[in-house]
Amino acid sequence: MAPTYPSLYQVNTRVWLTELSQGLGRQATLDDLPDAELDRLAQKGFDWVWFLSVWQTGQAGQRISCANAEWRGEFQDTLPDLREEDIAGSGFAVTGYTCHRQLGGDAALARLRDRLRKRGLRLLLDFVPNHTGLDHPWVERHPDYYIQGTELDLARSPRNYTWVKRVQGDLLLAHGRDPYFPGWPDTLQLNYGNPATQEAMIGELLKIAGQCDGVRCDMAMLLLPDVFERTWDVKAAPFWPRATQRVRERAPDFCFMAEVYWDLEWTLQQQGFDYTYDKRLYDRLRDRHARPVREHLHAGLDYQNKLARFLENHDEPRAAATFPAGVHQAAAVITFLSPGLRFFHQGQFEGRQKRISPHLCRAPVEPVDRTLQGFYDRLLGILRQRVVRDGQWQLLECTPAWDGNWTSDCFLVFMWHNPASERLLVAVNYAPNQSQCYVRLPLGEGDGAAWQLRDQIDDSVYDRDGGELRSRGLYLDAAPWQASAFALTKKS
Repeated sequence: MAPTYPSLYQVNTRVWLTELSQGLGRQATLDDLPDAELDRLAQKGFDWVWFLSVWQTGQAGQRISCANAEWRGEFQDTLPDLREEDIAGSGFAVTGYTCHRQLGGDAALARLRDRLRKRGLRLLLDFVPNHTGLDHPWVERHPDYYIQGTELDLARSPRNYTWVKRVQGDLLLAHGRDPYFPGWPDTLQLNYGNPATQEAMIGELLKIAGQCDGVRCDMAMLLLPDVFERTWDVKAAPFWPRATQRVRERAPDFCFMAEVYWDLEWTLQQQGFDYTYDKRLYDRLRDRHARPVREHLHAGLDYQNKLARFLENHDEPRAAATFPAGVHQAAAVITFLSPGLRFFHQGQFEGRQKRISPHLCRAPVEPVDRTLQGFYDRLLGILRQRVVRDGQWQLLECTPAWDGNWTSDCFLVFMWHNPASERLLVAVNYAPNQSQCYVRLPLGEGDGAAWQLRDQIDDSVYDRDGGELRSRGLYLDAAPWQASAFALTKKS
């Protein structure tokens, strides 16, 4: 049975296969991914593995990636020894939802899914609903699926439109974009005001649903009717409620995860998404103030349970480069011991510093941060416990340790518990100063015995009187950024 709060691990498929290719002396495919590595992911407690960028892309997108001066500067910063073959083109400039030929094609993808399933792992793949690659077959066969432009549009917004050469005559088409930034020059914008486009994209989703167990939907909010109309001045019928329903009629357990911003998470949850990105929590943790984080965690569990919580992914800078040591660990404890989907990224545990663009298929060699790696090993061990996979979560109130002590506002404290009487108390001083507080624990009237608190992060052990815990609460005195996860057990 699937846990209430699963864990997901995102891998950069093309980068991983490039590393394997160097050892094999040939082009590696999905079949070459070692069983031992898949075993390791299962043993670490993951439920899902998201293989980024497995779909077919085209030469047109790769040419744009190589020629774009702004992007190339970023690539050069990541790889000082950049070579042309390192630039594969964006995995989001899709030309077809078939597994890329260089990765082994659909047959290799099916075998990978079977290997994952045997280990209790489910396969998540990309769905890019907003746009296609420049050389997608629909450009020739169904140009009406795209937003078309005029010479005036091109003159007003030259970065948002492009002439596309076609056998049946050249067309001026729009690049895919969101309303706040110029278009992505390696893409073409789909027209969701055309019912035929919507039906075709539902057909693509139905095909994908036969190849994996769930999809992460790129920039999912761009298809919302009000967003689409604001961007393109085109009215569109709602897409997601019908699309998610149609897929689940064929695959009832299929999972939809939305990349979403602009406070539209709840909207997409109501339109059929199992999980939505929680960028708000990430931003508040990055700002390093406890109160906004705590306020965020006051939201109802009907909302929080459907949030995908992360410290990094392929779009965000690396956590080890964003959060200083100590702050990183504190932010990780808050993020991944809160309710919702626990979303980790390849390289995060090792403390990688360099973000890898989705246009690249090679990563730089970086040293492993053994201290951070040891911390994540402990955190993943906690996340394998049933109390945080299927238990009940409760945010607790902190009160000043004495009159005038404002530092109680620096804490985030919450409790996990389950019917088996397992309890985990998570306490984080999310501040650069020493902090104190009292926190009342929900132990029940009959729980007056002594209690032992064992910190599963640093192995410290404390004994406390149950009567005092119930009357005044637990006294906490924590160093800057100190994070603890106490297993509570009643002493006999």
